[in-house]
Amino acid sequence: MIPERIEAPTVDDALAVVSRAVFQAGLSWKLIETKWPAYVRLFENFSASRVALFDGFDVERIMADGGVVRTRKKIEATVANARALVALEVRYGGIPAYLRAFEGYDALAADLRGRLAFVGDLSAYYVVFRLGGDVPRFEEWERTVKGDHPRMREMIAHARSGGWPG
Repeated sequence: MIPERIEAPTVDDALAVVSRAVFQAGLSWKLIETKWPAYVRLFENFSASRVALFDGFDVERIMADGGVVRTRKKIEATVANARALVALEVRYGGIPAYLRAFEGYDALAADLRGRLAFVGDLSAYYVVFRLGGDVPRFEEWERTVKGDHPRMREMIAHARSGGWPG
């Protein structure tokens, strides 16, 4: 099951949502869902302030754990994203304020794509929606995404079942 929106998200919520989007990219959501408890454990409940302090030793520790998909670039991206989210929280005073700081969804999504590692169009929509930000109607937005992606098919199915804006 795909999680729903988070009311008043914290920076830790944001890291968990962004990380899930990063690890799901290119893979089955079901695969990541089954392994998610290991990600939560290895990334210390997605405490952004703790993960921001991770170093090469921590990356190796996570890579050695058999409970996750061992993708070094995505693990390193999670650490970089924790640092970026902590800085974002300081600059904007929290995730809700950040989500409201832009003129429309397109500007917010562009900032996310530029600020966070491994976040593209699909992930940006997922992240903004999950964190309670304003997103365009899903059926309109999906027409702007080029190509056919397994993740997009999952999002479309969820949208049509009433789980996404539409």
